[in-house]
Amino acid sequence: MQAGTTARIVVIGQAPGRRVLESGPPWDDPSGDRLRQWLGLTCDEFYDPETVGLVPMGSCSPGCGPSGDKPPRPECAPLWHQQLLAHLPVDRLEIVIGAHAQARDIARRGDSLSETVASWRTYLPRRVVLPHPSPRNKRWLGRNPWSSSETLPSVRARVQQVLAD
Repeated sequence: MQAGTTARIVVIGQAPGRRVLESGPPWDDPSGDRLRQWLGLTCDEFYDPETVGLVPMGSCSPGCGPSGDKPPRPECAPLWHQQLLAHLPVDRLEIVIGAHAQARDIARRGDSLSETVASWRTYLPRRVVLPHPSPRNKRWLGRNPWSSSETLPSVRARVQQVLAD
């Protein structure tokens, strides 16, 4: 986790996976490489806590499941998310990554990841919703090419706008 009090971009993700726990920095894996590319951020920008806050839904690894990491532990985010986010600028851009973070923070009951991400425009300018950038999501990304062609250019533009303000 990282979050300086001036971070106007906040990435809300799932929970650290095994590889990140071994390396240390959040998003220091192929998912993070893809996420930085999606957002149009350099490593220096992404890892500057006064620019970008990295806030997981859980602060511990939930372990491995049959098809990847298990979901974040349900008791984590309710304990500390609002307290942490209250110390960040109110005009921040929140980038909500993956179904678990979206289910807690924005998705209405019954919405699928595809439905939530397809309605990405309704969350702007305060929020961006994206699928998890994991290499395991190649199938989802392949079935939803609009996610890359329509969403990502607008997301990059919004991120650059926040950085310029």
